[in-house]
Amino acid sequence: MSSPSSPTDLLALSSEAQRLLFSEARTANTFTDEPVTDDQIRAIYELVKWAPSAANTQPLRVVVVRSEAARARLLPLMSKGNRDKTASAPVTAILAADTRFFEHWDRLLPYKQGGGASFEGSPDAEPMARFNGALQAGYFLLGVRAAGLAAGPMAGFDKAGVDAEFFPDGRERSLLVVNIGRPGQDAWFDRLPRLEHDEVVTTL
Repeated sequence: MSSPSSPTDLLALSSEAQRLLFSEARTANTFTDEPVTDDQIRAIYELVKWAPSAANTQPLRVVVVRSEAARARLLPLMSKGNRDKTASAPVTAILAADTRFFEHWDRLLPYKQGGGASFEGSPDAEPMARFNGALQAGYFLLGVRAAGLAAGPMAGFDKAGVDAEFFPDGRERSLLVVNIGRPGQDAWFDRLPRLEHDEVVTTL
């Protein structure tokens, strides 16, 4: 058997899929006016919901900001550098973590009935929600790319303001705001370097 010409040749994912999801995917900063449909958002979620979270907790919650009224509520809460790109995106998703994820425990982890009760009133509930919500947020970005769209994730926003405006019951905590659409003119910054394998991976 001949040796692979590249380490990525050992992956089950096709070269085209590798490029789409990783090696040629970029964070978009401008967008065309081509719409992103509700069906596309549903397709993204229906794919990424299968990725793992601890104890299958699935705390990610997504608010899709599409209407002008909703956008007007969000834009003042974005940092100045993120406001224009958010205004130009066809759709923006607010990704949040449900701190009461454990209410769904028995349905999502049926072989361990009652396990969610330990999180009621526990200081561990929010960190658990945030960690697993962040995992799912990463999957969501890959799902956007899998749909042939560009994602523009942003942490530069008033988190307390977004929580108060979009999650007034205090149950969800915002994690990330993601612009979604087809990349527009001059959408990319220069490609930044990545750390090499031997700088990151240690085998014991």
